Amino acid sequence: MTVLTNRQATARSPQVEGPRSIAMIVKAYIALTKPRIIELLLITTLPVMFLAAGGLPPLWTSISVMVFGTLSAGSANALNCYVDRDIDQKMRRTRRRPLARHQVSPRGALIFGIVLGVLSLVGLWVTTNALAAMLSTGAILFYVLVYSMILKRRTAQNIVWGGIAGCMPVMIGWAGITDRLDWAPLVLFGVVFFWTPPHTWTLAMRYKEDYAAAKVPMLPVVATERRVVLESIAYTWATVLCSLALWPVAGTTLFYPLVAAALGAMCLWEVHRLLARLNAGKSGVDLRPMRFFHWSNAYLALLFLAVAIDPLLA
Repeated sequence: MTVLTNRQATARSPQVEGPRSIAMIVKAYIALTKPRIIELLLITTLPVMFLAAGGLPPLWTSISVMVFGTLSAGSANALNCYVDRDIDQKMRRTRRRPLARHQVSPRGALIFGIVLGVLSLVGLWVTTNALAAMLSTGAILFYVLVYSMILKRRTAQNIVWGGIAGCMPVMIGWAGITDRLDWAPLVLFGVVFFWTPPHTWTLAMRYKEDYAAAKVPMLPVVATERRVVLESIAYTWATVLCSLALWPVAGTTLFYPLVAAALGAMCLWEVHRLLARLNAGKSGVDLRPMRFFHWSNAYLALLFLAVAIDPLLA
């Protein structure tokens, strides 16, 4: 019989936290909302309000959409942590999340996520309009019920269709200003929709073993690297072409298409370099998929910055 030392036993068992201060508890609940993901969602929300308003949007409406949009995204992410608490413990990338470390109870996370969702619904309904509130609630339900509970563990196309939830802030921002939808937010919805798969797949290429251990059939887990790279190229081309469609649809100045074309060219260059490295015999981490992942973050942020600036130049 093998006898484990105290240190070995602690290393092999789930980490359970001891007594915690109020600050530590608050920090754990904030971590449930995945603040870094929320930042990315807000980057696509505020610029659309500039476009919808044709310049500077109303201050209090903008604040309301951003605040209650943050609560909405936080609700979806907290509920996702609740649903994924079993697989989060198996993945290096997620094993430090509050539920995986037993910093928050599953019941606490569930109640927290629901409360945030209700607050976001009521807040948007009262301070903006019913359309923005319903779009926000629909995004939460889609992300939790359709992506987290159905698609994520069942199909390699999980992030393609599950990514729809991440496109909704564009619609919410536009609806918050205009109380209607139009072709311009639909085009930007398409940009985020096509951008999401290659962005996520390159991250999944880096953490392929994690997803495999958790039995999550992300495309890099179930397909060859060549297929992943080729599909990433196709979606990146779709992203860039869709971004350029905003020019005629929204009647932007020349500033936006010039910036979109330059950013798109750099993004396409980076994704095609993945294929070049693959053709040169590189594989695994040597493909350097995280280069594209990080660049795609910058691409989306800078593209939507151009969306916000363009109406100010008209």
